[in-house]
Amino acid sequence: MVIPSIAHISLLASPGLGHLIPMVELAKRLMAQHGLTVTVFAVTTEANRAEDELLQAPALAWPGLFSAVVLPKVVEVSAQLEANAAILTRLLAMVSAALPNLRSSIASMKIKPAALIVDLFATEAIKIAEEFNMKKYVFVASNARFLAYTLYFPTVEKEVKRDEPFRIPGCEPIPGEDLLELTFSPSGRAHQDFIRISRDITAVDGILVNTWEEPEHKTLGSLRDNRFMKPMAKVPVYSVGPVVRMAGTVGSTKTKTELTEWLDGQEDNSVVYVSFGSGGTISTEQTMEIAWGLELSKQKFVWVVRPPMENDTAASLFNRVHEHGTNEFAKYLPDGFLERTHKVGIVVPMWAPQEEILSHRSIGGFVTHCGWNSTLESIVNGVPMIAWPLYAEQNMNATMLALELNVAIRPETKPTKRLVKREEIAKMLRRLMVDEEGAGIRTRAKELKESANKALNEGGSSFIALSKASDTNCFCCLFQPTIRASSMKGTKTSLHLERYKFTQLVSSGVRKVKSVNVR
Repeated sequence: MVIPSIAHISLLASPGLGHLIPMVELAKRLMAQHGLTVTVFAVTTEANRAEDELLQAPALAWPGLFSAVVLPKVVEVSAQLEANAAILTRLLAMVSAALPNLRSSIASMKIKPAALIVDLFATEAIKIAEEFNMKKYVFVASNARFLAYTLYFPTVEKEVKRDEPFRIPGCEPIPGEDLLELTFSPSGRAHQDFIRISRDITAVDGILVNTWEEPEHKTLGSLRDNRFMKPMAKVPVYSVGPVVRMAGTVGSTKTKTELTEWLDGQEDNSVVYVSFGSGGTISTEQTMEIAWGLELSKQKFVWVVRPPMENDTAASLFNRVHEHGTNEFAKYLPDGFLERTHKVGIVVPMWAPQEEILSHRSIGGFVTHCGWNSTLESIVNGVPMIAWPLYAEQNMNATMLALELNVAIRPETKPTKRLVKREEIAKMLRRLMVDEEGAGIRTRAKELKESANKALNEGGSSFIALSKASDTNCFCCLFQPTIRASSMKGTKTSLHLERYKFTQLVSSGVRKVKSVNVR
C-alpha cells in the first residue's frame, strides 16, 4: 500500500527527568503503535546532564523518525523569583520563558504538527497549539489520583486542614497531610498557578494519564462518571500507562559494567536499591542515619548518594550539583563505612542506571522517594518498595503504594517531618528483605507487574486507550491513512528507526542539527 503521508505530532516536556522520560516514552509508543512522526520539545534544567543524554543517546533505537528539540535554557529565570519560590512556580517560570522559542520552532516547520501534547506543567503552551490550529492534549506523567486532585482543586472553597481527609467525589479520600503544600496557602502564587493549570486542562481535546485500569479503577471511573468527576474533567481521559523507560537506555558504560558484574554475583532478590531520584536531596544527618541503617540491617545494597542539602528536599531538581567521586562522598558517610561494607554494598556517586538496576534479578527491594516515574519503574519490574516521599505529590503516591496497593512499607512518620533513625531504617529493610511480611509484599508486586504488562500488550486496556485517543478525534485521523504497527510485518515494533535527529536551539536562534545512525 502506498502511504501518502504520516501524521506528525509534537510533544512538550516540562523540566525534570520525571517529566522528560515519560514524554519520550510516550513518543516512542505513538511511533510503534501508530507510525507517527514525532518531535519532542524539552525544557531542560541546568542541574541534570542526563536530560540531554536522554535526548541524544543513539542507543535508543526508536522505531520511526524522531526529532528532539532542546529549547534554550533560560538561566536568568531563577534570579527573577524569590529564593523560596515553590517548585511549581519555578517549573512554570522556566516553561513560560521557553515558549517564544517553541513558537518560532513550530513556525519554521514546513509541515506543521497536527497535534501538540503538553506536560501537565506546560499547559501555557496550549495557546500556541491554538495559534497553529493544532489539536491539543495534556499528558499527566503522574497518576489518576493526582489528576483528580488537580481538577477538583479550584472548587474547594473552605479552608483545607492537614488533619482532615481531602474528599474528591467518587475517589478514595486523600489524607490532609499528603496534600501539596500550596493547598494550605490560598493567597500564595503557587496556589493560583495550580488553579490556572486545572482550568487549562479542561480546555483541551483529551487527557492522557500515566496509569492503567487495575490500580486506579475507582479514580478513573470517577473521572468518566457524570455523577462524580466527569463534569469537571469535561474531556475524555485515557489511561495509557505505565509509560516508563525500560532497561537498555542511557547511562555510563563503566558504571553499568561495574554494577552489573557485582549484581550478577548476588543471589536473586537479595539486594536493596536506594535512590531518591534525580531531584531529591536529604540532609547530612539523614544521610548518616541511612548509612548506619544499611550497615545495621546486614542487607546487601546499591546506594546512589548525592551531596546532602539542608531544608530543601528538591534542591537537585534545579541546582547543578558538581560531580564527585566515591572517595569525596566519604565525608558525608560515617567514618569507616565504605571499608566495613565494601563486600556487601556499593555506593554510587550522583547517578546510576536505575532501569538497569531494577530489572536485575538480584534486586529485591527499592528505597524510593516515590516519584511516579521511579514508582512505575519499580512496579514494571515487580520490585517492592520502602516509600520515602520528599516533595510534590510523592506523599500521595506513598500512601497509595503502602495502604492501597500493598506493594510498599513506609516509616512511621514522614521523613520530611522528622529524622528517620537508623534503628527504624534497619527494621524496615529487614521487614522488606527478610521477614514474611516482605514476602507477601513481593508477591503483590509481582502480581501488579503482570497487570501492567497485560495492560500494555496488544488488546490490553492501555493499548486500547491509546488507540482510542489516536483514532477517534486525535492526531492520526488528521492524516489518513496512517501506519499501524500491527499491520506491519515482523515484530510488534517493526517500524525501524534509521536516523535519530537531535536538534538544539541556541540563544542566538541558530539551529544546530546532529544526526546519528542508530540501526
